Amino acid sequence: NMNLSDDTWHLVKGSAKVTGFVGGGTNNRPPEVPEHEVVRITQQIETGLEKAKPKVSFSLGESVTVIDGPFSNFNGTIEEVNEEKGKVKVLVSIFGRPTPVELDYIQVEKA
Repeated sequence: NMNLSDDTWHLVKGSAKVTGFVGGGTNNRPPEVPEHEVVRITQQIETGLEKAKPKVSFSLGESVTVIDGPFSNFNGTIEEVNEEKGKVKVLVSIFGRPTPVELDYIQVEKA
């Protein structure tokens, strides 16, 4: 919640890439968003983030196939798993040499 005084209005309006406010409101000032709407929007964002997390788990040494990105169709072995970020480090063979590549969970599938 922000007290929209002349100073704060000019601060926001003068910020880089801010061209105006949505809604117009009184004296070209934005209308206040009710607290229940802020809570509803925040809950939708949090729910969306929870749903976006993959339900797949990978183990060290597991064989995988890259299914997305520049290494698509390459086979490799899981070298590192970062569950918090949803990333894996996979050793793929590039020009006959094992090369570590960091990928998102959704870019690989179990072989």
